[in-house]
Amino acid sequence: MDTEHSQPSSQQNREIATLGGGCFWCLEAVYVELEGVDQVVSGYSGGAEPNPSYEAVCAGTTGHAEVVQVTYDPSVISFQDILQVFFAIHDPTTLNRQGADVGTQYRSAIYYHTPAQAEISAAVIQELEAAGVWDGKIVTEVTPAETFYPAEDYHQDFFARNPYQPYCQYVVAPKVLKLRKAFTDKLKR
Repeated sequence: MDTEHSQPSSQQNREIATLGGGCFWCLEAVYVELEGVDQVVSGYSGGAEPNPSYEAVCAGTTGHAEVVQVTYDPSVISFQDILQVFFAIHDPTTLNRQGADVGTQYRSAIYYHTPAQAEISAAVIQELEAAGVWDGKIVTEVTPAETFYPAEDYHQDFFARNPYQPYCQYVVAPKVLKLRKAFTDKLKR
């Protein structure tokens, strides 16, 4: 092996998952805690407007959803595991809303990067539907990944930097606690 031109092991064999499940602060706070996840970036995807602002996305005029882009090591955590967490921490049966957050920007979405991610997404949704986990039908959109636009800097690591902000206390923190209880074996040590 030519070590002079090889990538550091921390950069080899990484994959990306792009997910929308309500407010990106919630998703980011959960995924940063998982073993095998290297980076989580809050941002926007799924719409037509280039370089949207938070205000424009919140106004619902861009077509974008609030999403997170998760970079992970598939030898440590699988895409299926990423999706199991995704479906455990948000309600995929509510169209264009999560709790009090209402609008297409809060839709449940999986933006797949490979055909394998598309197949795994369909299989996980089918399994959850068959198991009757929710009373309603899963409305998560599964579409090819489009351009991802990172959100403004103040949205990155929002929960870690603002744990006492009311939204973080009442909406984000319960999702993090749910993750810690349900996925203890998947957490960073």
